[in-house]
Amino acid sequence: MGKLYAELDERLTKFIARQSVFFVATAPCLSADGDGGHVNVSPKGYRDTFAVLGPRQVAYLDLTGSGAETIAHLRQNGRITVMFCSFERQPKILRLYGRGRVVLPGEPEWQGLAGRFPGTGLGGNPASRRAIIVADLDRISDSCGYAVPMMTLTQERDVLARSDERKSADELEAYRAEKNAVSIDGLPALSP
Repeated sequence: MGKLYAELDERLTKFIARQSVFFVATAPCLSADGDGGHVNVSPKGYRDTFAVLGPRQVAYLDLTGSGAETIAHLRQNGRITVMFCSFERQPKILRLYGRGRVVLPGEPEWQGLAGRFPGTGLGGNPASRRAIIVADLDRISDSCGYAVPMMTLTQERDVLARSDERKSADELEAYRAEKNAVSIDGLPALSP
């Protein structure tokens, strides 16, 4: 049976810290009644890319990727859900619902938030850090997760880190300008 929580307590924070992957869901509103567009679910990984900032606030480090749906959707309507699944012996699914916002490098909040993500396995290229997503939570709930399989993490994938290490900051910026300017529905993401 699922349970609602008023805030992220110590037990839930420890659960989050143990997870090696989380999923982020967002959706655009392309019509006046809130319909339309593609719902997006993105898996996120790398240890130390998620932080609990307070009892009802979380953030994650958004790395350069092939799309920018989450950023576009948050800029349009702010709705976000983050989901953690336990792949360990004890089953659990934790969902964090809220309003998200995008913090870009160079913005006043960036330095303080970036310090929350010290060891991301990104090698020597901090230019891989495209944004930080901050979510203020309005609903925190869990459910059983009985159908989620038990799995063991053998290692984190280093493909993104190795790829980004081969690129200069200017090359990463050019990539984002080409691939991350708009969402698949044409909403502005990282466009100027």
